[in-house]
Amino acid sequence: MSWKCLTEEFGMDPERLYASYFGGDESSPADLEARDIWLQFLPASRVLPFDAKDNFWEMGATGPCGPCVEIHYDRIGGGRDAAHLVNADVADVIEIWNNVFIQYNREADGSLRPLPSQHIDTGMGFERLTSILQNVDSNYDTDIFIPLFSAIQAETGAPPYSGKVGQEDAPLYQDMAYRVVADHIRTLCFAIADGAMPSNTDRGYVLRRVLRRAVRYGRQNLGAQLGFFSKLVPTLVDLMGSAFPELKEQQAHVTAVIQEEEESFSKTLDKGLLKFNELALASSNPKVFKGEDAHFLYTSMGFPVDLTELMAEERGMVLDRDGFEAKMKHEQELSGQALLTKRMAGAGGKDMRLVAEQTSYLAQHNVMQTDDSAKYIWNEPLVACQTMGLFIGRNETQDKLGFVSQLLSDDTQGTVGVILDKTSFYAESGGQTYDTGTLTSADGTFILQVDSVQIYGPFCLHTGRVIQGTLSLGDALTCNVDYERRSPIAANHTMTHVLNYALKEVLVKQADAAAAGGVEQSVDQRGSLVDENKLRFDFSWNGPLTEQQLGAVEQICINHIENAVPVQSYVAPLADAQQISSLRAVFGETYPDPVRVISVSPEPIPTILENPQDPTWDRYSIEFCGGTHLQNVSEAQGFCLLSEDGIAKGIRRIIGVTQADAKIANETAATFEGKLIEGEALEGVALEEQVKLLTTELNGLSISASKKMSFRGRLGDASKRVVVWKKQMVASRTADILEQCLAAAAATEGTKVVVRADFGVDGKIAKSVTAAFGKKIKDKALMILTADVDADKFMVVACAPKSLKDVDCKAWVVASTEGTNGKGGGKKDTAQFTIPGVSHMDAVMEKAKTF
Repeated sequence: MSWKCLTEEFGMDPERLYASYFGGDESSPADLEARDIWLQFLPASRVLPFDAKDNFWEMGATGPCGPCVEIHYDRIGGGRDAAHLVNADVADVIEIWNNVFIQYNREADGSLRPLPSQHIDTGMGFERLTSILQNVDSNYDTDIFIPLFSAIQAETGAPPYSGKVGQEDAPLYQDMAYRVVADHIRTLCFAIADGAMPSNTDRGYVLRRVLRRAVRYGRQNLGAQLGFFSKLVPTLVDLMGSAFPELKEQQAHVTAVIQEEEESFSKTLDKGLLKFNELALASSNPKVFKGEDAHFLYTSMGFPVDLTELMAEERGMVLDRDGFEAKMKHEQELSGQALLTKRMAGAGGKDMRLVAEQTSYLAQHNVMQTDDSAKYIWNEPLVACQTMGLFIGRNETQDKLGFVSQLLSDDTQGTVGVILDKTSFYAESGGQTYDTGTLTSADGTFILQVDSVQIYGPFCLHTGRVIQGTLSLGDALTCNVDYERRSPIAANHTMTHVLNYALKEVLVKQADAAAAGGVEQSVDQRGSLVDENKLRFDFSWNGPLTEQQLGAVEQICINHIENAVPVQSYVAPLADAQQISSLRAVFGETYPDPVRVISVSPEPIPTILENPQDPTWDRYSIEFCGGTHLQNVSEAQGFCLLSEDGIAKGIRRIIGVTQADAKIANETAATFEGKLIEGEALEGVALEEQVKLLTTELNGLSISASKKMSFRGRLGDASKRVVVWKKQMVASRTADILEQCLAAAAATEGTKVVVRADFGVDGKIAKSVTAAFGKKIKDKALMILTADVDADKFMVVACAPKSLKDVDCKAWVVASTEGTNGKGGGKKDTAQFTIPGVSHMDAVMEKAKTF
């Protein structure tokens, strides 16, 4: 196929093609079969053997692997012999096609074991092939990249791209920056359109690093301004959108995500550059940038290591790559060990995974795929299930595989696993948790408590502990699923489908562009998890949902329950099912053929398939799904949307509950609303206290998110009433105190008026009184003492008109409060102190009067 495609479809000159194959080594035989096939098309001088480095593919130290053949093209041609340039890392002779024969499994001891199921991975270099067909020397000189370069120049104002590399491009490395920015905008657009998102973990962190690398090159090397990177998205969509329509569909979402990430990184870029310079200057060796410092920039500042290396080179330094890699490896080992420890903790410290070694062992012993079709049957035990495999954990047996011939009840084996020829248990998959229950013998002498069911390749592994009896290979068992536990799981799963429908109905069909910032958006599933306690649904949307949107989504779900909408399931040919216009499938997901269709609708699915484009189906939730579901939505009994939060740029998460949990949440909300209604009828101090109590209580309630927002709004209104009441009280109290002070001033012959008027330690009232007093009395100073008896402290405030030269307020207050441990400050015309101990007030007043 490879040969025919290149020479016949693309018309490439066979005289320029070379083939390489695996020549063998001490641990792996030569791939003579591939060599002999190539000799049918090429002379022996152009069929070349190479070692494992070039022609043996492995995913890691262990696991599936195999030899590969590569096709190389000589750009120069002209009859020359370029065999010595194959795999020599020269630009004139390049690899353009690779076929990997996945036929072995590399064991822990380094040996190769033939895989029971073998296959071929094939791949072609799209950009390289394009450069050959367009007769240019570089991938970057093709029409794949040139339009992007033009867009970059337009956005940055940098000199045009000229194709320089290496030292020729120094010292600004602008052409390198062009290539980096163009390549990275492609990567990010495709990845985000496929559902990936920049984040701090896993693949999301890879994307974040890629984006930050591009932004740094654009800003520093090309002189770009903030926001330039996201403006390249339309050019990429114009280039690739016809071949990849998802780019057009997701353009607004992709642009928004890149724009937010770009702005976020730009805020830290300058700080990162300063930190790099600081670390470079502090290096003990002025010629070496420390690996641990590069690791810090990588993990804390988001600087990809190649950026750090480039910046080091610009300063005449060499990055300690070995130190960086050692630090990274150490971190990965800690992370990997922590993950494995977490997994093993639930299995008594044992590794209960079936990896390649275990699945190959089962296949070699003719263990067939587990038939799990009975997982859709409810409330019936599945009898006569034959025991096909007994597993006690990896590395738990002498051969390290973990398989045994018998399980015992003496608890020496701890957590164990059973593989059956058929099962009615649902194994964890598709975002739905596993079933639990028991495996029992017909006579009841053997019982295994099933705590988890997992899928490994074609096998379902039931793990748990032996309660009683012994079990041997070949024994017959009965599967007893805990259907009471499955019921809320199924309710949560079915209502997840209804929720998905409701979100699109409210956010897209009702075109609430205002809540989306005026940008047209789509709602696409980005993940889900359902278990017996809750449903969790992740979806694409920029910005939080409003109270009205949350309420509308929740009400649609409730309406489905109240209307008792049937839940249909049907297995249909994939091509036919994909024609349903209202189908909601997870983009990028691979579905089996035939596929199971779940429809929450009164119409039978065969009827829908007869006319799949009928707009009537837009009123129903229709999805591909292999999970367990209700027969009627009314069995969910109730629904409550508990929360809606952002978990990443452009990704929102909803948590919901059904059945008893929904009932509890709704009853809790009703009880709280009753308290709120009673509280809203209060006034003054009583209202203030009730608002505080209800606000604290509301924060801890697990109730409808829209109702919680509504309750918060009502409490906010009540708080505003409290504020108005307080202002009125302050105004009234201020007037009373002012009258008291004015009366004291009238009765005082000297220039200093001392008044005790207890209104607590309230600086606002004190300020209002002294200001009003100063406007009315121009020839006397005022000192007010006010106590907070409950807090056992009091405040002393003094003020004097600027025209009164013989009174220094600060000196007056300091002298009056001497020996009281009072604290405060002031100046000649105003001063304020707070003193602990109300018992000091009389003495302070006497000192103030005689000052």
